[in-house]
Amino acid sequence: MCLAIPVKVIEIGPDESALVDLGGVKKQISLALLSDVQVGDYVILHVGYALTKVDPEEAEKTLALFAEMNAQTLEGGAAA
Repeated sequence: MCLAIPVKVIEIGPDESALVDLGGVKKQISLALLSDVQVGDYVILHVGYALTKVDPEEAEKTLALFAEMNAQTLEGGAAA
């Protein structure tokens, strides 16, 4: 299964790289496939590469859904 998730760019680095926030985890990624990415942009991340920029509102909705699914999974695990 492949999963691409929205992440927020928090710092632009050298050599087409960026530091992103992945739910509180900071990760260095490649921007080699995109141009014109700025700090504060959301990008879709897959296997260490930013694939496309995404609307901030849509990114926040998607991240909220992931958080909700995670909370339900944790609740289900506690009940078992």
